[in-house]
Amino acid sequence: MSSLWSMSPTVSTAMAQERNNFTVIRLLLALAVVVSHAVSVTTGSVADEPLAASTGFTMGEHAVNGFFAISGFLVTMSFDRRGWRDYVIARTLRIAPGLIVAALAVGLLLGAAMTSLPLGQYYSSADLWRFVTATLTSFKSNIALPGVFNDNPLQFPMGTVWTLKYEVLCYAGVFVLGLVGLLRWRLASAILVIGLFAALVALDQLHPDAPKGIETALRLPLLFAIGGALYVWRDTLRLCWPLVFALAVITWSAHGTALYKALLFTSSAYGILWLAMAPETQRFAYEPKADLSYGTYLYGWPIQQALHALFPTVAAIVLLGPSLVITLAVAALSWFRVEKPALGLKARALNGRVLKTIEPAAP
Repeated sequence: MSSLWSMSPTVSTAMAQERNNFTVIRLLLALAVVVSHAVSVTTGSVADEPLAASTGFTMGEHAVNGFFAISGFLVTMSFDRRGWRDYVIARTLRIAPGLIVAALAVGLLLGAAMTSLPLGQYYSSADLWRFVTATLTSFKSNIALPGVFNDNPLQFPMGTVWTLKYEVLCYAGVFVLGLVGLLRWRLASAILVIGLFAALVALDQLHPDAPKGIETALRLPLLFAIGGALYVWRDTLRLCWPLVFALAVITWSAHGTALYKALLFTSSAYGILWLAMAPETQRFAYEPKADLSYGTYLYGWPIQQALHALFPTVAAIVLLGPSLVITLAVAALSWFRVEKPALGLKARALNGRVLKTIEPAAP
């Protein structure tokens, strides 16, 4: 193992390659979220989603884990190379435009088309504007629209935006660490990862029945922190495929113990970044011209909700194909009409100081 480790490229060496798999992996992760939600949208139970019984986490949750690991790596790099002013502009223009348009499109267009109320009553309802406000200010996923999806097992129309709360908090953490000078301090990143890892182990050992929200509040920052630590330690840490395999075996062996979840998140974070950058995977590297991951993540749920409301007796597997096609089409519209122009605005706001790197998209 030691010889294979020394022969493997460092993260910084892998970063110097002309191509990587970040964009295509993010799209695959977003599509995995849509596939996972195809079940819960029709049954109303997250426990019915793929991988939930075998791993303790749904396919969608595993995909979100990958999003946060990638985001931790790229966002930490963004602050390190840009400085705080450009960082704030870049992060705001990457998240806000797409989310604002999505909330308005779902509330004003999709909701109006699907509501059982008269349009005048719908548009004048305080619940409509409560939905828009809560989605944009506190990233609420459990806010329903008046008369919309009333007969669906789950009534809320944007079920994925809750993760943006944790994403923004992680952005704020990077911002604070960068301002006080700790972001580049390797020991600080190691302490953060070890602390979050230990907290998850302690939670599972001492309070195995703790609310899901507490676990999530540790899980997502840990994944983000591991991604950030791989960037901070980029000149030392290596992308080693035997380590990916070893971590997977160790995680599987720990199933049923208090170490399992923390090991699962650690191996997932390292594995997804290995897939994104390792030279072994670059022969298959493909860089799409459009980054549809954010739009797919935002619009997948409301489109699935609408299809189930229109065809309530049709099986989830039958609706999955149409939902994927429509979601990708809407995501493309979001990219070319909203997100890409926002990135152009960002370039002008930064006076051309744009990094030659993949921009992190919010999960």
